[in-house]
Amino acid sequence: MKKSHTGAFARNLQQQWHQGGLLSTLLTPVSWLVYLVVATKSCLYRKKLKTAYRAPCPVIIVGNIYVGGTGKTPLVIALVQALRKKGFTPGVISRGYGVEIGPEARTAYGEGSSASQIGDEPSLIAKHAPVSVHPKRQLAIEKLLATWPATDVIISDDGLQHLKLQRDIEIVVQDNRRTGNGKLLPAGPLREPAYRLKQVDFIITNLKSTPLNRFQAEFKHEIAMTLEPVSLTHIASGQTLSPREFISKYKNQHIAAIAGIGQPDRFFATLAQLQLTLSQQIPFPDHYAYKANDIKEINADIILMTSKDASKCSTLTDSRLWFVNVEPRFSNPHFFDLIEEKIRQLPLYSSN
Repeated sequence: MKKSHTGAFARNLQQQWHQGGLLSTLLTPVSWLVYLVVATKSCLYRKKLKTAYRAPCPVIIVGNIYVGGTGKTPLVIALVQALRKKGFTPGVISRGYGVEIGPEARTAYGEGSSASQIGDEPSLIAKHAPVSVHPKRQLAIEKLLATWPATDVIISDDGLQHLKLQRDIEIVVQDNRRTGNGKLLPAGPLREPAYRLKQVDFIITNLKSTPLNRFQAEFKHEIAMTLEPVSLTHIASGQTLSPREFISKYKNQHIAAIAGIGQPDRFFATLAQLQLTLSQQIPFPDHYAYKANDIKEINADIILMTSKDASKCSTLTDSRLWFVNVEPRFSNPHFFDLIEEKIRQLPLYSSN
């Protein structure tokens, strides 16, 4: 009963984070205290009364001000791939959410990267670039550069509020919820005041269903992003099919979808683009650690999940499991060119 009451309270609070309400109003004085802490911390670093670490190469922050998942990981991976094509050698640092890292940073690179060692999202990114994980970003950077000294640009997966790390480019990722009711935690969903969006270099709005050509930006530096399914991979065998091949082969099967991400509905909306008929759509908590029984209890011929979920299901032997590979599309097709331009304008490059 206690667990049920706790869940109901959390759902009610999250609803009021969008629409307002009595509970949000009662918590507003607490959010004023949070604002005071955030503003004081920002002021101390801005006036150099606190020292921030400067990495020896450019640092790009990909973060959010809305608490919870907004879809940063696909953007980080796409940014890694784009920078590599432009001649850079990117590396990624992350906090390693949900994993006890210990005193030393952990690193990984390649297909064998383990979610249990570095976290689910870093293990996905590590398939594309060297990753170093530690809550203290300076330690993560030092280990990254010691292990892969050719790294010449660093992407921080999250860390917008980690002011101990100096940064050259800030990218905020938000979704359809934008800033909710506009209040700071706990009266609202924001880690920082909404005016922070005016200070960053780019705002990427991860759309759930709105077509890119119908998107209306609120800021000049805001760009819309959609995640398009490009292939599906069978976990047990590694077989990868295009959406057209998958639909042709399995369209008459009973298909269920599960998602343990910040906004499961976003994944289900992505699947809707494939025009698949789903018998079930089952949300799980973000970063959920799947067990064999969780999957066994699902009555379906095929079970689709996100690549983030799949990073924690590689040891499960259920042959029904597939994950969906997505790629971001942007309302401004020159987004990565703009990133390169900002990097090239940094003193490190402009002085050459």
